[in-house]
Amino acid sequence: MADPSSYRPKPGQIPDSPGVYRFRDEHRRVIYVGKAKSLRQRLANYFQDLAGLHPRTRTMVTTAASVEWTVVSTEVEALQLEYSWIKEYDPRFNVKYRDDKSYPYLAVTMNEEFPRVQVMRGHKKKGVRYFGPYGHAWAIRDTVDLLLRVFPVRTCSAGVFKNAARTGRPCLLGYIGKCSAPCVDRVSAEEHRELAEEFCDFMAGRTGTYLRRLEKQMTEAAEDLEYERAGRLRDDIEALKKAMEKSAVVLADATDADLIAVAEDELEAAVQIFHVRGGRVRGQRGWVTDKVEEVTTGALVEHALQQLYGEEKGDAVPREVLVPALPDPVEPVQEWLTERRGSGVSLRIPQRGDKKALMETVQRNAHQALGLHKTKRASDLTTRSRALEEIAEALDLDSAPLRIECYDISHLQGDDVVASMVVFEDGLQRKSEYRRFQIKGFEGQDDVRSMHEVITRRFRRYLAEKERTGEWADDENPDADGPGNGLTEEDGRPKRFAYPPQLVVVDGGQPQVAAAKKALDELGIDDIAVCGLAKRLEEVWLPDEGDPVVLPRTSEGLYLLQRVRDEAHRFAITYQRTKRAKRFRSSPLDDVPGLGDTRKQALIKHFGSVKRLRSATIDQICEVPGIGRKTAESVAAAFVRASPAAPAVNTATGEIMEDDEDGAPETTADAPGEPVSAGAPDERRGQET
Repeated sequence: MADPSSYRPKPGQIPDSPGVYRFRDEHRRVIYVGKAKSLRQRLANYFQDLAGLHPRTRTMVTTAASVEWTVVSTEVEALQLEYSWIKEYDPRFNVKYRDDKSYPYLAVTMNEEFPRVQVMRGHKKKGVRYFGPYGHAWAIRDTVDLLLRVFPVRTCSAGVFKNAARTGRPCLLGYIGKCSAPCVDRVSAEEHRELAEEFCDFMAGRTGTYLRRLEKQMTEAAEDLEYERAGRLRDDIEALKKAMEKSAVVLADATDADLIAVAEDELEAAVQIFHVRGGRVRGQRGWVTDKVEEVTTGALVEHALQQLYGEEKGDAVPREVLVPALPDPVEPVQEWLTERRGSGVSLRIPQRGDKKALMETVQRNAHQALGLHKTKRASDLTTRSRALEEIAEALDLDSAPLRIECYDISHLQGDDVVASMVVFEDGLQRKSEYRRFQIKGFEGQDDVRSMHEVITRRFRRYLAEKERTGEWADDENPDADGPGNGLTEEDGRPKRFAYPPQLVVVDGGQPQVAAAKKALDELGIDDIAVCGLAKRLEEVWLPDEGDPVVLPRTSEGLYLLQRVRDEAHRFAITYQRTKRAKRFRSSPLDDVPGLGDTRKQALIKHFGSVKRLRSATIDQICEVPGIGRKTAESVAAAFVRASPAAPAVNTATGEIMEDDEDGAPETTADAPGEPVSAGAPDERRGQET
């Protein structure tokens, strides 16, 4: 626990201007990001008497080891920079809303030649129109099924579309009139795009125009005695009205607005959002957060607005945002929303009428969401806390191991030996910090030596970075796979091996535990506990102990250790299978310099198979587009090098002539029996470990 006075900036050092500040811990990891209209006044609040601070703020400043700031010109820039850094660094003491699920959207791919209507989740793509989010995917499909009668837009995948265009036959929806079948040229690309735009307009709330147009067309058809056409138009109108009934009118003036409500207690807060378009509720979503800092309702609303609109632009930001409390100050937030939309945005608290009544409904949803979350999490928190306490008691640790790392070795009969490292923090998986290793120190199967090598490499990296006088730098030769790792002066993200655990768990018994302990001792690390979990009897082994620790089968601590061990085993097996599959897919073409994947595929496509390519002449290889004579010669040479030399045979005796170590031929009898492939081991007899 650090004393805030040890890193408090000197008087007059902090500028009296808008900016964003970052608190870092002793490992240079960013733990809190904040913005301020005046950096000097805001940071001074953190360095007062600890007794006067909120308990969560006190925990943050005592965990931190340094503070730094960046000056900006306006409060709007500070708001934007704060959002970017919270998203980049994921600070543990900042409010972070946890979306309880990935909500589905109704999406129209206007960026394609023939726009497609489909259900989409995840990150939004450029050029795609989104409507929602919806609570369930089936609700989207029901709505689309009704609207396709009036707006027969394509809904098929790219593969189905291409197959229909190739065969000249549309899919079932094309035959029953729920698709205009652009795949077989029933409509042109321009006509189909116009249909998609009308579909989007209807979903955006502009429904009255289409209903009036269809009613006029129905009347004209009836007057012209075209009763069948009038009947179809009548059914279309009923389908549109039925689709509209699925989202009831809540605001009579066809308002486009988002309503945000917050329910909170001392520890947690729940946010509920209703998306109203054209006066109708088009979507709903909710988030829950731990209040790890002292925060007001207005600040929670500000964080929710950042989460909701940080990646949005244009019409995705509505003209009106209704909230239960305004951020302080409200002007920068309102200006930021206006910039995101490109036109004016009203951010206010509803006072009366339909909007206030709807806000009360959203507020009730927020209270129900918070109650449901607390009910679910109560037993979960209690169970995880009990498991960590049982582990600390069984292993005689000074405190509960809040960060646990587990290591496992995997191979197939000694080939493709790899290792995994999984991380659990507070009893939960921290998948962003999982790491994978290739065993480099030796060849063959030796789990004990492999474990020693992996532990040594992991903690040697930690010590090397720790010794750089507090400057965490990127390593040029990483042991672990994965992009974008490492802590630098500008980068406070917890990557690679920057954060030490309180407990190291190895998958195995006494030999593996001894190897891990020896590796730590050789590096001079004596403040990290080590244990092993053997699969046979689920015994917990400690270093230098002749007998294992046996936890009760009903122990939550044992269950957590089993989860950690099984996750490490799964992660290692997955990596080992990936490497093995890659090795099996290798070919002599991989050794040809300058031959990329595109030209490899062109060669295989031209000749039909590797076997035919192997037997092709240089002139035949040159016929492939993009392959010059020099490359063709390299390809032919690669196959020659990869081909095993034919054995020499004594024509007089029929014996096979083999080379001895000195290169002289040695005569051996060709023993009878079935040939054995020299390729990969038989996986049916092999066993992954």
